[in-house]
Amino acid sequence: MERKACVIGAGIGGIATALRLNKDGWKVTVFESSAEPGGKIKQIQKDNYRFDTGPSLFTLPALVDELFELYNENPRHYFDYKKLENVTRYFYPDGTTINARQNPQEFADEIENKTGEPASNVLTYLKHAEKLYQLTANTFIFSPFTLNQIFTRDFLRAGLNFRKLNALKTMHQVNELYFSDPRVIQLFDRYATYNGSDPFQTPGTLSVISHLEHNIGAFFPKHGMHEIVQSLFEFSKQNNIRFSFQDPVNEIILKDNLAKGVKASSGDYYFDAVVTNADVFQTYGRLLSKKKIPSKILKQERSSSALIFYWGINDTHEHLDVHNILFSNNYKEEFNQMFTHKNIYEDPTVYIFISSKAVKSDAPAGKENWFVMINAPANKGQQWDTLIDEARKNIITKINRMLKTDIEPKIEFEELLDPRKIEEQTHSFQGALYGNSSNSMFSAFQRHGNTAAIKNLYFTGGSVHPGGGIPLCLASASITAYEIKKQHK
Repeated sequence: MERKACVIGAGIGGIATALRLNKDGWKVTVFESSAEPGGKIKQIQKDNYRFDTGPSLFTLPALVDELFELYNENPRHYFDYKKLENVTRYFYPDGTTINARQNPQEFADEIENKTGEPASNVLTYLKHAEKLYQLTANTFIFSPFTLNQIFTRDFLRAGLNFRKLNALKTMHQVNELYFSDPRVIQLFDRYATYNGSDPFQTPGTLSVISHLEHNIGAFFPKHGMHEIVQSLFEFSKQNNIRFSFQDPVNEIILKDNLAKGVKASSGDYYFDAVVTNADVFQTYGRLLSKKKIPSKILKQERSSSALIFYWGINDTHEHLDVHNILFSNNYKEEFNQMFTHKNIYEDPTVYIFISSKAVKSDAPAGKENWFVMINAPANKGQQWDTLIDEARKNIITKINRMLKTDIEPKIEFEELLDPRKIEEQTHSFQGALYGNSSNSMFSAFQRHGNTAAIKNLYFTGGSVHPGGGIPLCLASASITAYEIKKQHK
């Protein structure tokens, strides 16, 4: 008898789960409230500019390749990417510029030449990050996080090396142990923002993130970040996965604590398994409104959100790269404002992503597409219009000062994404980009799992285990499909 499953949400986690279930013999339908797939991975195409609107850094591409390889297909026939020679260009208030080269030795030498921090310190740190990955990846990223995990060899190995995990120190404290130059500490503190957290609070274990970027590598898709999800979507359709767009699910149908199907705008449908790729808070609050929301979800701090300006720039800037960071003059206060005061610091760290540096067709000749982002607090009802006006002025002042330019007259196209719009467009509670923050050593243990107390209901995506960002969403899909396979033998 044919088994049927539905996935709520066509974000990358939802599509990846659908592909895995389809390969296991399930007939899969994906319901999506918007008109197109992608979730946070969308694009803007206007006035001959193209912008990736969401994630901009691509790591662990093998996790995408794996989805094609499951079907014995060559990923390069569907999706291609290249390794970046220079990961990020860092600009500091004192005028220092650091090119984070892809090669670890070259990166370490660059830091030593620009700051005096010994290259050996950088290489030792990256070796430590690699060891952390080896100790934690199987347990905390690629496996279900359940009580049964404490009896596995990987969990025991991680436990026996607990001191090496630096779980009792913050990321900033760990970085201070390895480096003496504040500019280098700030550079490695930045990795906390990769899951929307505060380096002065998040556990030192998360310094593992630097391993993905500097030891394994940072990559860029041939046609931009949106190509990742678009290629998977086209491949899904090719393999008979059904998508129902502009068809929001309003309720998960339950009977005797068993998920039986969904009430969508187009009607009621019944399935043998229901997977939600929606934000976990929205799943409980809206789709399971008759069920009490687990209290631990309500109590957890949300991750940071973002304020993003998409600027069409009528000029080129040879001193900028694909990924650029203009650092704050006071990193600690920037995070204090964001997480304690729910505010935007007057001198925020500015990230400028210019995909046209890698994909020439993303901007007209002689022009550039600037994705200009600062971290922002989750949406708590702040006076956003005022905050955005102030932030835009501060961003422009900072760009002009640090890049020695006058940027505003060059802006010929502008669109804006703020925490309110992120919440509205992606149904991410409070516009948090990564679900819950990781500002506690217990955060990894408090994320919602991929299964629930409700039978035949499963969770995937960035708001549940193992976390947000493209690699973790793909890992979540793998875990969810594994749980379904195990429970529906």
